[in-house]
Amino acid sequence: MRHAVLGAGGVGGLVGSALAKDGQPVTLLVRPGRRDHYPERLSVESDTLGTFEALAQVADRLDGQFDVVWITVKATALEAALRAVAPEKLGDGVVVPLLNGVDHVEQLRDRYGPERVLPGTIRVEAEQMGPGRVRHLSAFADVQVAPSPATRARAEALCEELRTAGLTCEVRDDGVAMLWSKLCFLAPFALATTASGGSLGVVRLDEQWRARLEECVNDACAVAVAEGAKVAPEPILAALEGAPDHFRSSMQKDVAAGRPPELDAIAGPILRGGKEHGIDVSATRALVDRIVALG
Repeated sequence: MRHAVLGAGGVGGLVGSALAKDGQPVTLLVRPGRRDHYPERLSVESDTLGTFEALAQVADRLDGQFDVVWITVKATALEAALRAVAPEKLGDGVVVPLLNGVDHVEQLRDRYGPERVLPGTIRVEAEQMGPGRVRHLSAFADVQVAPSPATRARAEALCEELRTAGLTCEVRDDGVAMLWSKLCFLAPFALATTASGGSLGVVRLDEQWRARLEECVNDACAVAVAEGAKVAPEPILAALEGAPDHFRSSMQKDVAAGRPPELDAIAGPILRGGKEHGIDVSATRALVDRIVALG
């Protein structure tokens, strides 16, 4: 399949590079005026996938037919970035968002139509070291997609390409559960590490911060269940317990670098859902308030 990647940072750079290395045609969609900053040869450093280079095209607009357009920008940059992918240019392609949060899926469906959006998630730690240069830090790069009946065949073929390229990919039947399962892990992890300034290991070792982390998991899962997702706190807490001590969230890195954090995308669905469903999410609110105060 022909792939375009909107958002050539850590996640988009890794996915695009892995596919390009496997021989798939890949085009990076970058901000206007930035084409000359990106080399056509991408480079990746990864203990899991190896250190390698791969060829890709670079463009600032979707031009031509693509089977898949990956949306991997930060949620804070989504609206502006979508100008590069006009609905009339998408043709028979599908967009696969790998953003944090849940609200972006409806935004994309409104723009491109329900049958041209294939919701996805990714579990990975990767960072951009420079234009076209990515460091893959985690021992995993796990993609999930939740197709409609109309996009199932495309989803199955896409997962097979990702597996061949060295990533893992799973087709999920329940998109709501897929999105909320990730958010129920990500929000407590991101908020607690950012608010505390410590790694996940530091949070787990401190009695008070550990309690805040667990309370935030309970907040998120309660809202997720009210939204129709089949999730429970116990598997989320077990996953957080099993994650490496050194893990730091991308939100934490953004705050440290003076970049705007994805607070609305990550905490917003929990706070808004708590208000809508009458659920106490005060633990999440307290972490958000602390992060806002840091800025």
